[in-house]
Amino acid sequence: MKIRNLVTIALVFSLASVTPAWSDEYVIDKKGQHASINFRIQHLGFSWLTGRFNDFDGEFSYDEKNPEAAKIIVNINPASIDSNHAERDKHLRSDDFLDVEKYETATFVSTAVKDVADGKATLVGDFTLRGVTKSIEIAVAKVGEGKDPWGGYRMGFQGTTKLVLKDFNIKKDLGPFSQEVELYLDIEGVRKQ
Repeated sequence: MKIRNLVTIALVFSLASVTPAWSDEYVIDKKGQHASINFRIQHLGFSWLTGRFNDFDGEFSYDEKNPEAAKIIVNINPASIDSNHAERDKHLRSDDFLDVEKYETATFVSTAVKDVADGKATLVGDFTLRGVTKSIEIAVAKVGEGKDPWGGYRMGFQGTTKLVLKDFNIKKDLGPFSQEVELYLDIEGVRKQ
């Protein structure tokens, strides 16, 4: 995990260098786990298999007057995949899928925010999984913001996107109904003091 931590530190510093000084900066609330990264994929066209990643972190900046300047970085530990089935999770961690022995981190780094209207936007960024980096779009909506009971200030967003498995060098063919996975993101951040 040392490599993962070094990548995280380097990306956070690079994010800080491009964040406008007037933007509020937030840390994703991993400690209280008021954030989640969930997924679902069809199983044979009969039902949906759902799961989540239990270990991730990140930061974002946001300025209400200039939402197009928002920035976010999220680091995911692929080995933390949890589909509520131990044998399946073991297979998902293998080189058939996430290959967590070789690729310890998946990372999303935003590059643009567009189509901002009524608290909704399209977040564009580079997503790296299994050593492959692709530009993806995430439909995001602001959930809310305000003071919390502990003296902090919080802001939350939710987002959805779809990933084509073969785009990220996942060659295991799960059949015609399971070529892509849907991600559901709930991100709550605590403003830095």
